[in-house]
Amino acid sequence: MSQIPPIFKREFIGYFRSPVAYVFLVVFLVASVGLAFFVGNFFKAGIASLESYFMWHTWLFVFFTAAAGMRLWAEEKRSGTMELLFTLPVTTSQAVIGKFLAAWAFLCLAILLSFPMAITVGYLGDPDWGVVGASYFGSMLMAGSFLGVCSLTSALTRNQIISFVLSVLINLVLVFLGWSVFSDLLHAALPTWLVDLLANFSYTTHFEAMKKGIIDPKDIVFFLSLGGLSLFLNVLALER
Repeated sequence: MSQIPPIFKREFIGYFRSPVAYVFLVVFLVASVGLAFFVGNFFKAGIASLESYFMWHTWLFVFFTAAAGMRLWAEEKRSGTMELLFTLPVTTSQAVIGKFLAAWAFLCLAILLSFPMAITVGYLGDPDWGVVGASYFGSMLMAGSFLGVCSLTSALTRNQIISFVLSVLINLVLVFLGWSVFSDLLHAALPTWLVDLLANFSYTTHFEAMKKGIIDPKDIVFFLSLGGLSLFLNVLALER
């Protein structure tokens, strides 16, 4: 019998046994909504759309997923409970998947708690709900791929701060590769085909279409592949 559901339940409930989880949810919502209103000019745009809200998610996830994922394995190693966990009838892959799904569910909850934004847009205008749904779907999918990287870095160290810093650096690179400003700088030193190739490995490139309501299978495959590869390496790191 798979041990993933018990691990998922243990980890997910564990988030809410500490006030840190509630602080995380509040800070994420304040930061994302604040950026939409004060930097993205949510009201001044005069358009019934959540694009000004989702445009910041890529940058926010660099830090917030690292904060959510840094404790996944680093804390288990530091406290010595990882050895206890693996004395139970659970495989490494089951433990990795269960803990990952719990953290991903927590992040999805943070994203979905922004539903008052959608209600506000619906009240003020006539938004394209297909675009809104695609944006939420893309944001949650992207959060999973960010978190996969964070879970891997957490498995490589027993220090949560080191895990946080490594996650931020790796994910920041994967964001920059598709950022137009950074791409323009690369064009000065690299051929166009290579710059375009590197851009295909960026979160920014694949989330851009979803924000506009376009769900392309290649974007879904990218996010799932990156998350899956990270979890595979996570298992190898723990079994090392």
